[in-house]
Amino acid sequence: MALNLEQKKEVVAELADVAAKAHSLVVSEYAGLTVAQLTDLRVKARQSGVYLRVAKNTLVSRAVEGTEFECVKDSLTGPMLYAFSQEDPGAAGRLVRDFAKANDKLKPRLVAVGGRQYPATHVDVLASLPTREQALSMLLHVMKAPIEKFVRTLAEPAAMVARAVAAVRDQKQSA
Repeated sequence: MALNLEQKKEVVAELADVAAKAHSLVVSEYAGLTVAQLTDLRVKARQSGVYLRVAKNTLVSRAVEGTEFECVKDSLTGPMLYAFSQEDPGAAGRLVRDFAKANDKLKPRLVAVGGRQYPATHVDVLASLPTREQALSMLLHVMKAPIEKFVRTLAEPAAMVARAVAAVRDQKQSA
């Protein structure tokens, strides 16, 4: 279905708004997927906080101007599916990677993060990024490690004295 000028402007404005707020972009070829498969992919995308859109490449090129995804403008050819991570930088990568495992018709083409474009092989790298909760957990673990070590160091002399007293007691009892 052909879009008129006003509809095209709406699509560009919507994509520009999403691109301005997004953390990462995964562009994939979707030719050969059935409507049911695409519907399933869209449901999974909504659940994981990923904005998924099939749009004309010229409209996407105009929408990403002035955003960190401007680097992908020259690489957009053919029918493409655009997955923007809105909450978690690795969400789009995980979505595309997991869905592509079950559906070989979905083929990642490129990844864009932080103003740089990467080849499709970087989908796995993007997907392996920790979620916000995982990153906070790792940070907390790193922050509490020195404190735990300090407490163990302070407690060790008392533990050594207790072990020495117990050893003397055991030696006197056996004699």
